[in-house]
Amino acid sequence: MPKVTVDGEEIEVPAGATVLQACELAGKEIPRFCYHERLSIAGNCRMCLVEVSPGPPKPQASCALPAADNQVIRTDTAMVKKAREGVMEFLLINHPLDCPICDQGGECDLQDQAMAYGRSSSRFDENKRSVDDKYMGPVIKTAMTRCIQCTRCVRFAEEVAGTPELGMLYRGEDAQITAYLERALTSELSGNLADLCPVGALLQAPQNFEYRPWELRKIPSIDVMDAVGSNIRLDVRGPQVMRILPRINEDVNEEWISDKTRHHADALVRNRLDRPWLREGGKLRAATWAEALDVFAAKLKGAGSKVAAIAGDLLDAETMFAAKKLLEGQGSTLLEGRQTGLDYDVTSLSAVAFNSTLAGIETADAILLIGTNPRWEAPLVNTRLLKASRRAGAAVFSIGPAVDLTYPVTDIGDDLSLLGKLPSAVTDAFAKAERPAVIVGPGALGAGALGAALALVGPLGLIKDGWNGFNVIHTAASRMASLMLGFAQPGGIADLEAASPELVVLLGADEVAPERFAGAFKVYIGHHGDKGAKQADLVLPGSAYSEKHGTFVNLEGRVQQSEKASFAPGEAREDWTILRAVSDLIGKPLSFDRFDQLRAAMIAEVPALGELGLVDLAWSPPSLSAEASGPVNLPVKDFYLTNAISRASPVMQRCSAELIHGQTFAEAAE
Repeated sequence: MPKVTVDGEEIEVPAGATVLQACELAGKEIPRFCYHERLSIAGNCRMCLVEVSPGPPKPQASCALPAADNQVIRTDTAMVKKAREGVMEFLLINHPLDCPICDQGGECDLQDQAMAYGRSSSRFDENKRSVDDKYMGPVIKTAMTRCIQCTRCVRFAEEVAGTPELGMLYRGEDAQITAYLERALTSELSGNLADLCPVGALLQAPQNFEYRPWELRKIPSIDVMDAVGSNIRLDVRGPQVMRILPRINEDVNEEWISDKTRHHADALVRNRLDRPWLREGGKLRAATWAEALDVFAAKLKGAGSKVAAIAGDLLDAETMFAAKKLLEGQGSTLLEGRQTGLDYDVTSLSAVAFNSTLAGIETADAILLIGTNPRWEAPLVNTRLLKASRRAGAAVFSIGPAVDLTYPVTDIGDDLSLLGKLPSAVTDAFAKAERPAVIVGPGALGAGALGAALALVGPLGLIKDGWNGFNVIHTAASRMASLMLGFAQPGGIADLEAASPELVVLLGADEVAPERFAGAFKVYIGHHGDKGAKQADLVLPGSAYSEKHGTFVNLEGRVQQSEKASFAPGEAREDWTILRAVSDLIGKPLSFDRFDQLRAAMIAEVPALGELGLVDLAWSPPSLSAEASGPVNLPVKDFYLTNAISRASPVMQRCSAELIHGQTFAEAAE
C-alpha cells in the first residue's frame, strides 16, 4: 500500500487510490464537480486541483492522479488557492444569477463551493451565453444555461442506468449536454440525474417551484414500491410529503432509487380514503366510525371461524400481525398475502429469497434469468446485474420473453421446458463460473417452475463455500414479512376461496380479482380508493406507509424499519388501531394498546422481525417436482402503475402514457 504525505501528515492508502481519495482519507475536503464515487473519472471540471511533488510545478487534478509512494500532497498552498479561484471564476462566467428562483438553491454544490473557494468578484464583463433547454421527459426539467458540463449525467445514464441517451455536443464555449434525439429519457432511474447534477441544470419536474429545502422535515423511511426495500428519506412540509430522496445504503440501493419510488409522493394526498363507507343497495354511502365498526364486529361474530384476511403488497409487518391475532381469536388460519393467485411452496424461506444478496449479485460471473424482467420488477437489482455484466464480465442468459435489460442477454427461449435441457452454451458458462447465479422471477413462480429451478442447484453448482447463487425476485414489499408471519396457504388464495369464508378482510389488497369470494362480505382497510375499495362492502380508511411506523423485510430477507412522517387525512386511522378497536367490540380484545406493545408482541412471536439486518435463512430447499413447461407470462405490464399509490399519481400516469404507451405531449410553447 502506497504511503503519501498530505499537508504534513503521512498516511497509507489502498493500492489504486487516487490523490483525491488519499486527501479524503487524511480528512481534507477537496472541492469537485465532475468527480463522483460511483462514476468513472472524467477529470474535466478541474476544481479538485492540488499541488503534488515529485511532479510538474503546477496544480494537478487530484481525481485523475493515482496516489504513489512518497508523494507529497499539499491542499492549502497559495498556488492551490489561486488555481481553485481561477477555475471557479471560469465556471461562473456564463452561469446565470438564478439562485433566488432556482430549485437547487440551498442544496447547490456551486453555491457552496463558490462561497468556500471562489473570489469575491469577477474580472469578466462580457455578456453571458444562453443555451436552449432540452426536453427530457416528464421527470426531468432542464435549465441548460446553468450547466457547467461536468458530464455526471452522461456517465450515470451509460454506466448505472444502462441507457446512453445523453451526451455532449460541440466544443469549447458552445459545448452543451443534450438528449441526442430530443425526446423523453426512457430509463426508470432518470430522477437520479437531478440528484447528481451539482448545479440547477437538471431538476425534478414534478416538484418544480413547490418548496425550499429549509422548509422540510426529513424522515427516514423504507420504499414499498417494490421488494428491494430501498432506503429513502421523506421530506415533509406540514401534513404533506413534498419529495422522496434516496438514503445511502451500500447493501441495498447504494444511493439510487427508481422514478416510481421518487415521484409517487403526489399520490399520497390524492384519491385518499378519509372516512368510512358502507355499501347499501349496491352503492357506497358515508358512515360514522361507530356505525362502521358495529357492522364489522357483527359480521365478525356472525362469521365465526369462517373469516379470511388477505394482505396487500404495501403492508407493514405490524398490521399483518394484528390481523393474524384477530383471526386467531376467531379460530381461523385463513391468511394469505399472494393476492394475485401465486401458490408456490413456502415451507422453506431460503428457497424463495434472494440468497446472493443485492450487493453480492454484482460479483456473479454467470447468470440465468428465469421468468423475470428485473428492469421493471426490481430496477435496483437490474443496476447490480448491469455491473456484473460490465465489470465482472458476467454472461447473462434468459428464459422468458425478450426484453431490453440494458446489458447483453442471450435469450435461449420462452418455454420453461428448457429448464430440463439447458443449451450447452449455458452449461459451459456455468461450469467455468466461480460465482454462478440463477434468478427466478414472478413469471416463473406463477407458472409453477420453482421446483424446476431448484433442480438446477446441483447441476449448475449454485451452492459453493460462502456463496449461494439461488435467488427469487418478488414484487411486493410485504411478501417476505407475510411469509414469516404465516400469510400463506399451500394452494395460495385458491385455498381461501375453497374454504368459502363468510367475511374477507382485505388489508390494502387491491389486486384480488373482484370475482373471487363472491358470496362473502368484504371489508377493505386501506388508504386509496382503488380496486379493493370498489369491490368492498365496508371501507375503513387506513394509513399509507408514510403515515405509520412499520417493519418491512426485503427480498433478500433484510429486516428494516420505517418511521411515521405525517398523519393520515380526515378520519383515517392506522390500520392496527382499527383491528384493535373491533376486537374490543367482539369481546376478544387484542393484547396490545400501543404501537410499541404491538411490535414487542410481534417480535416475541417472530424474533427475526426484531433483528435489523439480514435474517439467517438456512438453506433447506423443499423437494418439489422438477417438471415445468409452457411459455412465461411476465406479470408487470406497466412499470409505473403497479399498485394503488402509483395508480393515483398524476406523474406516474403521465410517465405511463408517454414512456410505455408512446403518447406525445405538446410543450407549452407548442
